Amino acid sequence: MSDRKVGRPNSGEYSSMASGGGIPESETTEPLTGTADEGSEENSSRVKLKKELGLLEGVSIILGIIIGSGIFVSPKGVLATTGSVGLSLVVWVVCGLLSMVGALCYAELGTSIPKSGGDYAYIHEGFGSLPAFLFLWDANLIFVPTTNAIMALTFAKYVIQPFFPGCDMPQSAIRLIAALAICFLTFINCWNVRITTKVQDVFMVTKVTALLIIIAAGMTHLAYGHNENFNNAFEGSTTDPGQVAISFYTGIYSYAGWNYLNFMTEELKEPYKNLPRAIYISLPLVTVVYVLANVAYLAVLSPNEMMASDAIAVTFGDQMLGSFSWIMPLFVALSAFGGLSVHIMTSSRLCFVGARQGHFPDFLALINYKCSTPATSLVFLGLLSLCYLFTTNIYSLIEYSSFVESMFIFVTISCLLYMRWKRPDIVRPIKINLIIPITFLLVCGFLVLMPVYVRPREVGAGVAITATGIPAYFLFVYWRNKPECIQRFLLKVTRGVQILTLSVREDKVD
Repeated sequence: MSDRKVGRPNSGEYSSMASGGGIPESETTEPLTGTADEGSEENSSRVKLKKELGLLEGVSIILGIIIGSGIFVSPKGVLATTGSVGLSLVVWVVCGLLSMVGALCYAELGTSIPKSGGDYAYIHEGFGSLPAFLFLWDANLIFVPTTNAIMALTFAKYVIQPFFPGCDMPQSAIRLIAALAICFLTFINCWNVRITTKVQDVFMVTKVTALLIIIAAGMTHLAYGHNENFNNAFEGSTTDPGQVAISFYTGIYSYAGWNYLNFMTEELKEPYKNLPRAIYISLPLVTVVYVLANVAYLAVLSPNEMMASDAIAVTFGDQMLGSFSWIMPLFVALSAFGGLSVHIMTSSRLCFVGARQGHFPDFLALINYKCSTPATSLVFLGLLSLCYLFTTNIYSLIEYSSFVESMFIFVTISCLLYMRWKRPDIVRPIKINLIIPITFLLVCGFLVLMPVYVRPREVGAGVAITATGIPAYFLFVYWRNKPECIQRFLLKVTRGVQILTLSVREDKVD
């Protein structure tokens, strides 16, 4: 750290959460900055997020986060809410098409607003500070850590499952392995972005291989005439719009993550080219693979067998792979582990950008000066994820927040249309036909409104979670003239975290 100057940030650089008053200049605890020494090469010495992600890494990130454990575990949820094989397959196809339409909208937003942070950056640009803060509040305190915990617990469950055949697995062992996975992947992400993405490439190949095995086995079974599960495919289909909406929630959950590359726009090489290309490659591929995988499942397993299974892929492997059935729990575990890795990497950028904007504490907007990674945001979210491992209602939290997450996607697409109207002068390297975002907005509106009468408790809880962010916003962000003692304390915390994590402020590029 001795080769870095200690200096005051530019005026207004302190975040609203960490400052906001008039501390005398002589009494201010000055944070370390990443400014290069005189005479050093400016470009090589700047401390900032580096552009290390190309097209392959972009595709790997999208595939890695979409193909988590969902497609191996949760297809029965769609079948349960639709009531028939035929309608469930229609839902899977439509969910894939919706994801592609949504991704096109995000491609326009990501290239016209080339900032990391995804939805947060777009909502902030279009609708201002409070709506953006509410998204950040829900995402970092609920969506991200609970998803990390779920992925880690899924990984741990399938790692130790072979050691407890026919027995209940010890919950303490599951939580311990999950905690080790979160800690290890947080460390790797703090260490090196390039190594993380290379590891992710390996996991991507593993996931696709697992799905190809399922598809090949299922199609072979179907080719031998085992098509009885597809007779009268639409018999028993639900006609309740609310249940249809819930089935779409379940299907879209397995496609979740198509917008996460937008969180890392600033780290993409040639984002105007590689962001849309990564989307155009990944989403059609995932849709085709997912639909074929569901056809393969239904070729082998009856609807009743699927409904009775906690892990569809494992049950499928037991029936089709014989002595090699052990590879399915392994593939599910590796898939969850890879999904957890890329989720930790992408979601930390959301926390980092929010802190940089002044909506989260200042120490979360720091970058490790050796590794050029947002180490403090990674550690913060890692600690939160560990806390959620020990909650008894983590799955309820996911249900409560899924409605709110869909609501914020609705807000983000509304932002696209609003900026088309109010800010037509913005440079848009990609400009999609207006029919696309309008159609997607109407579908999102249906998915947001229909569950209100089907699951009012979950919807009410989701709204309540979001509402808690309003007083937090006015207390920590809007209220700038905080007492000097609070400001000094926050500045000392920031300085302490900087020293502890070898982190500095990001250099501003003029």
